[in-house]
Amino acid sequence: MELKVLNTGGSETGEVVKLNESVFAAEVSEHAMYLDVKSIMANGRQGTHKVKNRSEVRGGGKKPYRQKGTGHARQGSSRSPLMVGGGSIFGPQPRNYGLRVNKKVKKLARRSALTSKAQNGGIVVVEDFVFDEIKTRQMAEILRNLGLESKKTLMLMPEHSENVIKSGRNIASLNVVVADKASTYDILDSQTVLVQKAALKKIEETLG
Repeated sequence: MELKVLNTGGSETGEVVKLNESVFAAEVSEHAMYLDVKSIMANGRQGTHKVKNRSEVRGGGKKPYRQKGTGHARQGSSRSPLMVGGGSIFGPQPRNYGLRVNKKVKKLARRSALTSKAQNGGIVVVEDFVFDEIKTRQMAEILRNLGLESKKTLMLMPEHSENVIKSGRNIASLNVVVADKASTYDILDSQTVLVQKAALKKIEETLG
């Protein structure tokens, strides 16, 4: 597959890039994408939820009322799960939700996600650019020129640039990531993947 390279003004530069078929035209594995996204979502959970059971709730040492003659069910503690203010039965406890997916499956998942985007026309290649200073307005203008201001966009850079990342941080529909750090979730969670030209090589080195 070949794509035309656009400049930051939204015009064609006259240059055409050929996408690596092993990355952008791979066999799509929905199951690999499912496993990888599931692990990413699970690993993002803190797992710090906690309720107290009857042994952890304060009080309850004294029998609340006598055993017989009250007409109520017998109770040995006011902190029984059956009483108001008592402990919880089988409530959530701290736990680790982490899931592990092997490297081959993660690579396959990312290749599948990029291939899916390429097949649906969701990849746009733009010339390399950096900012001399942090300018959200400048980033917003580039997205407007490319017709992406209303689309949820993932922008892939060849290397870390603090000014570019911070310029895009305040735009709700934009996620700026270094190319080899983009996850399957990042790719699938966007409508358009905006790739800087030099970032293509980084992607091919990582996933090819």
